[in-house]
Amino acid sequence: MSSSPGRIQLRHLSCFVVVAQERTLARAAGRLSLSQPAVSKTLSELESMAGEQLVERGRAGAKLTAAGERFLRYATEVTRAVEAATRALARADPPRAPTLRIGALPTVAGGLLPQALVRLGEQRPHAAVQVETAANPELLAWLRAGEIDLAVGRMAEPDAMHGVAFELLYSESLAVVTGAAHPLQSARPEDVSARALLDYPLVVPGQGTAPRHHTEVLFQEHGLTLPDGCVETQSISVARALAVLGDAVWITSQRAVQLDIDMGWLRRLELAAPGSIEPIGVLHRSRERPGEPAAELMEILRQLA
Repeated sequence: MSSSPGRIQLRHLSCFVVVAQERTLARAAGRLSLSQPAVSKTLSELESMAGEQLVERGRAGAKLTAAGERFLRYATEVTRAVEAATRALARADPPRAPTLRIGALPTVAGGLLPQALVRLGEQRPHAAVQVETAANPELLAWLRAGEIDLAVGRMAEPDAMHGVAFELLYSESLAVVTGAAHPLQSARPEDVSARALLDYPLVVPGQGTAPRHHTEVLFQEHGLTLPDGCVETQSISVARALAVLGDAVWITSQRAVQLDIDMGWLRRLELAAPGSIEPIGVLHRSRERPGEPAAELMEILRQLA
């Protein structure tokens, strides 16, 4: 039986929410087990019923319009309510306490956030926490779509911050670190330079990230460029292992390696990285008051920062 073309259905809302989360029609299609033309057709039907464009499609991906941003909040609430009703009909046992869902930049997830979670665990021993790491655009998309309760990341351009509030925690700079026994650790200060780093394997942040930009600037200010053959990774554990087990030089955000330095696993090279100050803060939905566990974690982050 065909549906009325003038009535919004759950499939329209589900498709729209997934596109908002994935930010490309291709990824949304894979997640929904649909073809990309089918996703595009569903979005067009929804926009026809809404009377205005909700999603801008382009080669760079899918981006919500201002109307789409406003509609997303309600679409997310409806799809969540249906999911909850489905679980209730299936007699699924509801969780005893809601899970605190946190998003974080990989560098933050290896630095400030674990300290905050330890303290939160002391104050709330039975709190359930879910942590996801991603680049800043993904964090903002998850936050707007209601996939996470708060994020620890960076301020973005104004059009990407619609519906999102930012509270500064600290400003960080680059750190250049190695294993404790690295040859550069015993070199004369005047011999530790950006050019000297090129004699060793380099581990650098991934393309498109703020730390990667500042890393490139560090070498450019010395008339150099990053060499071929660098290991590019956002994984703290992979980068740490390469620095500890070999002669790799790891360039990353300072807070990401502070625990490693404190524990004596890594040591910092005294190499100035001018112009690499980056503000890091808490991101949350501006129209909603954070729940009690989220508000408590935000206060802990303020204290630790």
